[in-house]
Amino acid sequence: MQRAMRIADNPALEIAIEAANLLELPVVVYFSVIPNYPNANLRHYHFMEQGLRDVEADAAERGVGFVLRRHPDNSLEAFLEEVGAGLLIGDENPCREPERWRQVLAKRLRLPYWTVDADVVVPSRVFGRDYFLLHHLRPHLERELPRFLVPVKRTRLNHEWKRPKNLASYPLSQDITQGFDKLDRSIGPVDTFTGGTHAALKRLRAFVNSELADYETKRNHPEVKGTSRLSPYLHFGNVSPITIGLAVEKAVAEGKAPASARKRYLDELIGWRELSVLLVRYNQNYDNWECAEPWARKTLLEHAGDPRPARYTFEQLEQARTHDELWNAAQREMVETGWMHNFMRMYWAKKILEWSPDPARAFEWAVILNDRYELDGRDPNGYAGIAWAIVGKHDRPWFDRPVFGTIRPMSGASTAKKFDAERYIAQTRAPGVG
Repeated sequence: MQRAMRIADNPALEIAIEAANLLELPVVVYFSVIPNYPNANLRHYHFMEQGLRDVEADAAERGVGFVLRRHPDNSLEAFLEEVGAGLLIGDENPCREPERWRQVLAKRLRLPYWTVDADVVVPSRVFGRDYFLLHHLRPHLERELPRFLVPVKRTRLNHEWKRPKNLASYPLSQDITQGFDKLDRSIGPVDTFTGGTHAALKRLRAFVNSELADYETKRNHPEVKGTSRLSPYLHFGNVSPITIGLAVEKAVAEGKAPASARKRYLDELIGWRELSVLLVRYNQNYDNWECAEPWARKTLLEHAGDPRPARYTFEQLEQARTHDELWNAAQREMVETGWMHNFMRMYWAKKILEWSPDPARAFEWAVILNDRYELDGRDPNGYAGIAWAIVGKHDRPWFDRPVFGTIRPMSGASTAKKFDAERYIAQTRAPGVG
């Protein structure tokens, strides 16, 4: 287990159980904790640890084992030898380093190794490519949804896991980062989100029962947080997008929300999210400005020498020390709560482009800040969002203007008119939020 940190609605686990029943074997979930996961800090490890407690408890309810080991005693190959494994099944992660790990592992293993695309609705290889715009992907996606947006089949395990007496497993009652001397602990945990499937499902119930009905009118209002706020749980695989999608459909069927809210929300949950995964899987430059389309690269280079209305250092941006109080509020929200409203993420990234020395540096700084502070950072959605804002990925040319060229701009004046900006700014100045 690596990306899909859950037991509920986990296709990788269900395939493992089906295979185990055929082989007349038990199933055990193995999780390895390393001290140097790319761009992760204490905030991310703390959230992950909370989620792993749910994994352990939920696995036990199904008769599935759970073993956690930490560096340096975390060799997967050694563990497979210890338990006499007959088959290894893992989840997939399209990001660069986790995918490299899987490729290296596959070459070294001496037993069958299957991987499952467990954190999307439609497996990415069904499409086999990325797409220029969402409306290019949408008809292909809609054709596949009746096949894939269905309940994950739950299979009963025939052979319950019996843990061998001397099999080592690190207890989750202890800090999983203990002794990780080089781990960045300057970015601490937040109390705005609790990791794990149980908290994710609680948040999902609140959304579909009380908030989905107003999603269309409130989703672009950062001051009322009219979105599902499930992105941290999706990033850590605590909840499946299939679980969320089916809950939304059920709420609409029960009259709790209009069909138009379902359409709008699923376009975000499935359309934009799976477009982002395809970008990361099929474009090796997904986290830098080289992923720009030719038109965007051309226009940004043409305007690279334009005078900037303001210039800020990376440190000034990180500390929310700009002249723009709306931007500062968004930065504070991210730093203090581990999450930023999606509407503000667009504005936040576009202003970084406007205030940075060049587009490449703007992209780099946005990625560093996003990955450092967001609970849902280090994720295809975040990289695609930054690419949309800064290099026009999944967008079209706009009217030419200084700095941006034909990249779609967002001004502070026009953005602030679309919601109660003063209320939002005041909220981020409250104790504990900036």
